[in-house]
Amino acid sequence: MTPQAVGHPLYGSLRAVHPLASVLLQDNPGTMTLDGTNTWIVSVPDSGRRIVVDPGEDDGVHLEALADGAPVAAIVLTHRHPDHAGGVGRFVELTGAPVHAADPSLATGTTPLTDGTVIEEAGVELEVMTTPGHTSDSVSLLLTGPGSDGTALLSGDTILGRGTTVIAHPDGALGPYLDSLRRVAELPAGTPLLPGHGPELPDAAEVANAYLTHREQRLEQVREALTDLGPDATPRDVVEVVYADVDTSLWPAAELSVRAQLDHLRG
Repeated sequence: MTPQAVGHPLYGSLRAVHPLASVLLQDNPGTMTLDGTNTWIVSVPDSGRRIVVDPGEDDGVHLEALADGAPVAAIVLTHRHPDHAGGVGRFVELTGAPVHAADPSLATGTTPLTDGTVIEEAGVELEVMTTPGHTSDSVSLLLTGPGSDGTALLSGDTILGRGTTVIAHPDGALGPYLDSLRRVAELPAGTPLLPGHGPELPDAAEVANAYLTHREQRLEQVREALTDLGPDATPRDVVEVVYADVDTSLWPAAELSVRAQLDHLRG
């Protein structure tokens, strides 16, 4: 987790970062969103149709810019949080596109996403990897198509382009999250990572392994804190010890992860 960016030069600019994917950065920086939400547009160039992944918050400027272009064949949500899915209702009104999501309450005109579901539109394929942990409905998407050398991973908030992900307790849970990271760590070396926040990275498996190492270190720090503080220590007590060197503006987010860690250890 890192402090927010302000006045990012890429707001409102569509940027191609992969042969099959471009990103439109939403102007919603913050402690939890970093520079803002990455809305991904995937398609074969000149296919005449697009898939939009995570339209973002209910921000008319962003959504109208996103709708301005080739017809949207499908909308895909990586998870239910408002900074990714809050604007989906308005975006459906603008585009008429169906919504693919693991959360049945968000899927419209489709069946809820499950592991291995393949969405074929705009000349590309998105294969669903269920990656719960950040939230219970989190999915990542394996992107393949002509003109691309191998697969790219759209990771939502399971892995970020900078910093680490919050386990959004109680909806999120540490055990499933560690399992999700292990799945990503098994991807071929050099699989590009296209995250929900932060910059794209060249190797999803490498980042997943770094996340696993970080999580194990934090879990050990929590164990040590409990030894010193006693078994009845509150999540805030643990945060004040384990995250003493972290900006206090990040402590509320850290407390969510600590709650998940305590549940994991005590459960």
